[in-house]
Amino acid sequence: MGDCIFCKITAGESPSYKIWEDDFSLAFLDLFPLSRGHLLVVPKRHVDRLTDLPKEHHGAMLGAVAELCRRVERLAPDYNVGVNQGAIAGQIVFHLHFHIIPRYPDSPGFPKARVRLDPADAESLVKILSAQ
Repeated sequence: MGDCIFCKITAGESPSYKIWEDDFSLAFLDLFPLSRGHLLVVPKRHVDRLTDLPKEHHGAMLGAVAELCRRVERLAPDYNVGVNQGAIAGQIVFHLHFHIIPRYPDSPGFPKARVRLDPADAESLVKILSAQ
């Protein structure tokens, strides 16, 4: 999909802080995280919504999300997993993506304004979360 930023990231045409990858999916840090370690997990194949994902790929997608949840537990035992489907529901990039958002005791709510990810912290998170 020509202008899809997630398609460009999966194709290696746009930079990202990649955490994990397999033949089917890719996980990377959100550039405007809701908390430290906020990840996005996307299928490499472009689909707008979860309901567009072929049934034969459901297991691979859920397996990728579960693997990344285990990795996020290195940062915090509590986290949100979410999918926004449609503009009214908050979907901004129309390529299926799961948010995995670590939750910390000192920040139980989400920030009102999202701040761009600090590159130095991103590199630290990549080391923590991408390690086998």
